[in-house]
Amino acid sequence: MSQVETEIREQPDVLGRLLREGASRVAEIAARIRERAPRYVVIAARGSSDNAARYAQYLFGAHNRLPVCLATPSLFTLYDAAPSLAGALVVGVSQSGRSPDIVAVLEAARRDGSLAVAITNEPESPLARAAEHVLPLGAGPERAVAATKTYTASLGALAMLSAALEGGGARSRELEALPELLRDTLDLNTGLDDAVARYRYAEQFVVVGRGFNYSTAFEVALKMKETSYLVAEPYSPADLLHGPVAMIDRGFPALVIAPSGRVLPDLAALMGTLAERHAELVAISDDAGVLARARVGLRLPTGIPEWLSPLAAVLPGQLFAVALARTRGLDPDRPRGLSKVTETL
Repeated sequence: MSQVETEIREQPDVLGRLLREGASRVAEIAARIRERAPRYVVIAARGSSDNAARYAQYLFGAHNRLPVCLATPSLFTLYDAAPSLAGALVVGVSQSGRSPDIVAVLEAARRDGSLAVAITNEPESPLARAAEHVLPLGAGPERAVAATKTYTASLGALAMLSAALEGGGARSRELEALPELLRDTLDLNTGLDDAVARYRYAEQFVVVGRGFNYSTAFEVALKMKETSYLVAEPYSPADLLHGPVAMIDRGFPALVIAPSGRVLPDLAALMGTLAERHAELVAISDDAGVLARARVGLRLPTGIPEWLSPLAAVLPGQLFAVALARTRGLDPDRPRGLSKVTETL
């Protein structure tokens, strides 16, 4: 088993540990946020962490009524033209906590008198030192270049913080059930090599998700790019239909992320449109009708609340990407030209 597969299978335990060991820290940070009453949230991140930030846009918007924007770190570094962050909650999300541009955003937040929070797997990192509060992921060493367990841990940390800001209750109880649902998800998606083999020579994919799982579309596409070197483009259904759908014709592979929830009818309708164009459909879903329409169905367990579904839905996508790399004769642990820590300005 590859290192990245081992780390994929660690994710239920990582999340369970974060829920246990991070609860008091999350409560402390949430209390501080309520005290400061920020008007909006700015998240600084890169790569997979940037995809976690896309999840936060829906999470804090839907459940905490806070608008969330993604920082433009080069304004703080290359352009030396940092916008004012006064009145914001500024969150830096980074597995390593070592990218200078992300650190620069949190340093600017502190200068502007804003609350700065770091979510990182390295609690002694420069990012952590720049923050007022640190929420460690506690994922343990992640040796594979492609991030997996630190990504879902970042989603979990954001979900815990959102629930705590809202007062816990039912949402906290839903979080507690999630590690077992992740184990079920992994059990439902074993032995994908035969199903994935038909895409051995694929050169492009579209990956589609909406709402909370818009982030999942970006993250699954990134994993496919990193490990299989193909062109995988993420879209929402609306964005795909506003032009890019023209490139879809017979045999074009499309991976649709469609768990139960408010956006499921929209995604099911899109699958109909793609089927009319004879696209090759792959689906991640718990819905029997959606799975039946797909050439390859990647199953999710039932009962996952929509706001937490990205933590489960990304797992089959990770496994699909790893199986695809393997069937193409590639090493998913060591993507060419990449290193575990990328420091950008």
